[in-house]
Amino acid sequence: MTTQPETDAEPRVERNDAENRYEIWVGEVLGGFTEFTPDSRGRLVFPHTEVDPAFKGQGLGGILAGRAMADVASRGETIVPECTFVVRYLQGHDVPGLKIDWPKPGDEG
Repeated sequence: MTTQPETDAEPRVERNDAENRYEIWVGEVLGGFTEFTPDSRGRLVFPHTEVDPAFKGQGLGGILAGRAMADVASRGETIVPECTFVVRYLQGHDVPGLKIDWPKPGDEG
């Protein structure tokens, strides 16, 4: 298995419930992920997103956030965006059908 980015491969985003995250793959290489944790109200809290530095500048973070949010919306789930990357993505993009509970100071679910 290669560890170098495959620049000609189409990125794909997959939900990995075992790891509580959405992953973006470029060929057979994991390019990044955004984590989620179900809270006591059944919402998905998104605390962290990470993209491999080898893929810097390729827009994988935006693809990952967009496809993850679209999948959550299609499932009828509600998110709580805590990750600054996800917050910035949602402030600049409309995701049809996505239910968002914006976090409030001291809101622990």
